[in-house]
Amino acid sequence: MGVVVARIRVLVVDDHRIFAESLAAALAAEQDVDVSAAGSGPAALRALERAAGEGRRFDVLLIDADLGTVGPDVAHVPAQSRGPGQDGSGQGEGAVDGISLVARVRSGHPGVRTVVLAERDDPRRAAAALQAGAGGWVAKDCSLSRLLSVIRGVLRDETHLPPALLTGVLRELTAARKHRTESERLVESLTPREREVLRCMVAGLGRKAVAERLYLSPHTVRTHMQNVLGKLGVHSTLAAVALARRAGVGPVDLAGDVVERGGQLA
Repeated sequence: MGVVVARIRVLVVDDHRIFAESLAAALAAEQDVDVSAAGSGPAALRALERAAGEGRRFDVLLIDADLGTVGPDVAHVPAQSRGPGQDGSGQGEGAVDGISLVARVRSGHPGVRTVVLAERDDPRRAAAALQAGAGGWVAKDCSLSRLLSVIRGVLRDETHLPPALLTGVLRELTAARKHRTESERLVESLTPREREVLRCMVAGLGRKAVAERLYLSPHTVRTHMQNVLGKLGVHSTLAAVALARRAGVGPVDLAGDVVERGGQLA
């Protein structure tokens, strides 16, 4: 009786067709690897949803650090290596860059591991990838054995970085933590109402929309916004939003607000 080999399902997400084809073919030659390829962030997210719906979720995504919208959604890989429903349809959707895709996978598919493939070492972007949830940052020109080692490692919840990047990444993570702490301290100085206004600002609401949502006059909202900027030590809404995000302040739930008000009207 033959031994059943546990297979690793890998999705290569890269808009460079030749690279995606070559990498997918190399991985497909491994006895325990099933590989598919997607040429954009939206295509990758669709593939994840389809696979999850069929009970055949991916284990690891290999994501191009410079992912954009160039090329077709799905790279042409051998039919036996292609994932379900990956027919190349659905082009022309909004761009999802590599780091953003890592964050979206972590949020929507927490059981799926991600590894970022990069053409160059960049401590700042590597740190951002780890913060977004990536399990590794690997050079695109690394050996196949090294890549397979990383793939298997992240499935054991290991974090993989090139040794040359370690010092720079640790420095970036330390600086980010410091900035977050300072931002959190500033946000804590706001009153509950000012924090509510700040969350509306993070959601992109203008003064009139904030006034309607909070049942306040535009003049009162303007005063609150000015107080928020002053307490945060910034001079623009954009800077306030950036600081709020560093502090972990999210936007108000606009969709939930519509449902709630609809219920009241009903």
